[in-house]
Amino acid sequence: MARYKIALIGGGQIGGNLALIAAEKELGDIVIFDIPKMEGIVKGKALDIMQLRPHDGYDVNINGTSDYKDIEGSDVIVITAGVPRKPGMDREDLMSINLNIMKDVAKNVKEYAPDSFVIVISNPLDAMVYTFYKVSGFSKNNVVGMAGALDSGRFRTFIAMETGYSVQDITCMVLGGHGDSMVPITRLATVGGVPITDIVSAERLTEIENRTRYAGGEIVKLLGNGSAYYAPAQCAMEMAESYLKDKKRVLPCAALCEGEFGIDGYFIGVPTVIGCGGVEKILEIKLNSDERSMLNNTLDVVCLLYTYDAADE
Repeated sequence: MARYKIALIGGGQIGGNLALIAAEKELGDIVIFDIPKMEGIVKGKALDIMQLRPHDGYDVNINGTSDYKDIEGSDVIVITAGVPRKPGMDREDLMSINLNIMKDVAKNVKEYAPDSFVIVISNPLDAMVYTFYKVSGFSKNNVVGMAGALDSGRFRTFIAMETGYSVQDITCMVLGGHGDSMVPITRLATVGGVPITDIVSAERLTEIENRTRYAGGEIVKLLGNGSAYYAPAQCAMEMAESYLKDKKRVLPCAALCEGEFGIDGYFIGVPTVIGCGGVEKILEIKLNSDERSMLNNTLDVVCLLYTYDAADE
């Protein structure tokens, strides 16, 4: 059986880490694509990871390129192309810059890898995944945004830091847009099955929720130039692995809602089942009045970005 093929569109910090994680998991052969002036860099990263293989023992091939033809036949596409956030910038500030980049990427992926499962990481996430979907004409099942998995992971991290308990035993979920209006569902968070509300005070939980909402900006400020890249890469590869291995992982992702949660026609962070059929299902949960109000608020923010997107077409 031939190996799967994974194409990474964008060879920056996230792209390099995506390649490394995909290689370590032996998910398939890997192509790192970037624009011509970045070709030497992606070729260098690919060669560096190739030379790491004898020490870790994984057998996959990694290549760098600036030619879209080299992504032909890819099973999974992960898109990070675009300008990253800098201090003082919101994800929404990137819209005008990254919109045209995403349109070009979508046209080329449609031409060379029309049957692929596409994971979008580029910001502003909710609008970028919608742009790819509209321009490419792909099935809604084969287009998804990496958002909720990262936000939920950050929520889990901060709960683990607060309690001192293993992050592996913490379960929680963040819904909504990938921005400051995201909705942590604290009510359902548990530590080894014990409700977090029985362990951490309401005041501290509110502080953890707020830190989760602004976690990306916190990293941007600390780095000074650029945004997070380790955790986003790991989250995207979890999604890719679930698709390639038909694991049926339940992961919060930006998926196209068609009536779920009362939302119609928008990509937004919701619990999804990812298997060999792509986004196979959206799992609905009952929200209380406060959670519903916050989800409506985050939807308003996403709708504003969609308006910006449509106006640019």
